[in-house]
Amino acid sequence: MFLKRRKLLKFGLYSLGMLSTNIMGANVKAQAIANSLPRTPKQDGFYFPAEWHPHEYTIMQFVPRQNWAGYGIRQARKDWATVANTLSEFEPVLMVVDPQDRVIAKKLLSSDIELVEFPLNDGWARDSGPSFVVNNQGERRVTGFTFNGWGAKFPPYDDDAKLRARLCEYLQVPFYEADLVLEGGAVTLDGEGTLITTEECLLNPNRNPDKSKSQVEQILKESFNVSKVIWLGKGTTPDPITDGHVDGICVFVAPGTVMLHTTDDLNDPNYQICQDAKAKLLAESNSKDRQLEIIELPLAYDVAHINFYIANGCVLVPIANDPAQDDAALSIIRNAFGEREVIGISGEILAKGGGGIHCITQQVPMI
Repeated sequence: MFLKRRKLLKFGLYSLGMLSTNIMGANVKAQAIANSLPRTPKQDGFYFPAEWHPHEYTIMQFVPRQNWAGYGIRQARKDWATVANTLSEFEPVLMVVDPQDRVIAKKLLSSDIELVEFPLNDGWARDSGPSFVVNNQGERRVTGFTFNGWGAKFPPYDDDAKLRARLCEYLQVPFYEADLVLEGGAVTLDGEGTLITTEECLLNPNRNPDKSKSQVEQILKESFNVSKVIWLGKGTTPDPITDGHVDGICVFVAPGTVMLHTTDDLNDPNYQICQDAKAKLLAESNSKDRQLEIIELPLAYDVAHINFYIANGCVLVPIANDPAQDDAALSIIRNAFGEREVIGISGEILAKGGGGIHCITQQVPMI
């Protein structure tokens, strides 16, 4: 779809003015548009593929100024661009750009990257961008959730909350709606029916205060078409923004195999958090009734190496530019992804903003 659509467009930049008025006036909570779907992905036979499934392209959001005062917006944009430009050597990239940032984006980004203009509040495509599901008949749709600015921490977030619907309209992809506040970084999936998340995030009163654990779990099963949900207690700390996103503590790297951040420092509050997560994972099996294998990844001080992105032929890893922190982690990740090129990219600014490379990318699976 990506390359075919590129040929159909007359311009590389898509203007917000071309959107239909019902999208422009969409309510943040109710993002229904003409192509929204009344059922669920599970009912229709759609599922969320694992991240290592081949990608048609990756969606990113060029970081705007709104939430970056004091974090170094110039360096942040350079780092965002480095991720995008590196990624574009392996697969196509579609970059959403706020209209006022068009000039600087075109200056920093490779000409191979397609740009689409929509207003943005922030640059975390994993959380506010669309999550794609596929079926065995070669169709692709989007499973929909509500984005509320990580528990309404960074208002306004209206434009990011509307981005999923706007992109679905632009890409002409039908999407489902779910009565659940969820960011993409809150879940990791193996593509075979198993999902891992944290209670700290999805059961947080700033996201889903009116829902029980069993209600949230049922929505997850319907929305991602999984049969097994594994609940960890917390994510790593400190995490004042995402409230324990799972992509900061663990990730599926293969069916039945989970990479988990751990630390040997008994004085680190993450020691108990990671040990608790390890115990929960070891006590669980996946949807195929296989016990999970755990690969331990040492927790660093300045970045979360585990917040990497698995792309076509490569793994992009946030690094601290400090061999004492980076070398062991990169070695473990290379061993886990033998045939993919593992590339370290500076992640300090991303970490200061509350995330990593995984947080600023969102895959569009090949069909």
